[in-house]
Amino acid sequence: MAKSTQKRSTLSDVVTREYTIHLHKLVHGRSFKKKTPHAVKAIKEFATKAMGTQDVRVDPSLNKALWARGVRNVPHRIRVRIARKRNDDEDAKEKLFSMVTFVPTTNNAKGLETVVVDDE
Repeated sequence: MAKSTQKRSTLSDVVTREYTIHLHKLVHGRSFKKKTPHAVKAIKEFATKAMGTQDVRVDPSLNKALWARGVRNVPHRIRVRIARKRNDDEDAKEKLFSMVTFVPTTNNAKGLETVVVDDE
């Protein structure tokens, strides 16, 4: 089978997925006063890789969940819903952006797999 040389466009892919991010390994060894700020940056980087968009927006509910235990005690795992959406702004640099929101879980998000969510 011949390999397709045409790059797949992410523009048509307006999709929503749920991920579990293992924050503990991302902030390990970080100094106390920088743990939660680094966790926010790590989530943005994760969303950039997962969705292929440079514009990543963090929902206030996710920010609250990360900061709930202070600057030092970041949750070990966190469940997030990343939605790739079209940018309706006319003067926007990029056509798509990713919105990262918090998904509350009962078992600390351990063992949950990536799920594609049907968005209305």
